[in-house]
Amino acid sequence: MQTSIHPTAIVDSTAVIGSGVSIGAYTIVGAGVEIGDGCDIASHVVLSGPTKLGKNNRIYQFASVGQDTPDKKYRGEETTLVIGDNNVIREGVTIHRGTVQDRGETTIGDENLIMAYAHIGHDSVVGNHTIMVNNCGLAGHVVVKDWAILSGYSLVHQNCTVGEHAFLGMGAAIGKDVPAYVMVAGNPAEAKTINSEGLRRRGFSREDIALINKAYKTVYRRGLTMQEALQALMELREESPVIQPWIESLQSSTRGIVR
Repeated sequence: MQTSIHPTAIVDSTAVIGSGVSIGAYTIVGAGVEIGDGCDIASHVVLSGPTKLGKNNRIYQFASVGQDTPDKKYRGEETTLVIGDNNVIREGVTIHRGTVQDRGETTIGDENLIMAYAHIGHDSVVGNHTIMVNNCGLAGHVVVKDWAILSGYSLVHQNCTVGEHAFLGMGAAIGKDVPAYVMVAGNPAEAKTINSEGLRRRGFSREDIALINKAYKTVYRRGLTMQEALQALMELREESPVIQPWIESLQSSTRGIVR
């Protein structure tokens, strides 16, 4: 594969460019940036380092990827951004590197779609196969797990976790953790039901979806304490391992869950 760099692009001499990479007009690739094979970087993109891109990522115009954070604690320390493979990062997206007060690294996995003007703050961890719709935002220290969907204009507070297969409705304001499978909406966000349509699309069986819904009712409808709900979920887990992410969501929560 042949690499193509537009003559108006500015590429730092320390940048590492893989094979088959395309870099468009007026794009800036800074010091400490690594771009993996097959990446397509459009015009007018700014890539700052230290940042490492995996293979076959596509970044659209006016995105700012790997810039240092505006967090006031940041004092210019060397922190990183690591992005996996096959991600699509649309127009105007901003992604910041980490801070030494936390992980020192912002991490994005594989096969994610990050739509126009979304923001991923410092030290956040985004898993695989997620969708972040236009103008949604992650404050620093946020975790978004695999297959989660964040609708347009949804906002996630610092140190919150969005669980596997969760769904955030348009404009949802998240101040607590969202358990796996749960659909939330509103400002402040409230739990509504499970993301049953998303689960069907991903091949979950009718029986497993019914069990996940039973777990939802256990947590949200029976008036149990968190410990009582956990015990009930552990019993449900004997029927199917799909309950395990539910259990992990409750056990790992430090801010409490969206109710």
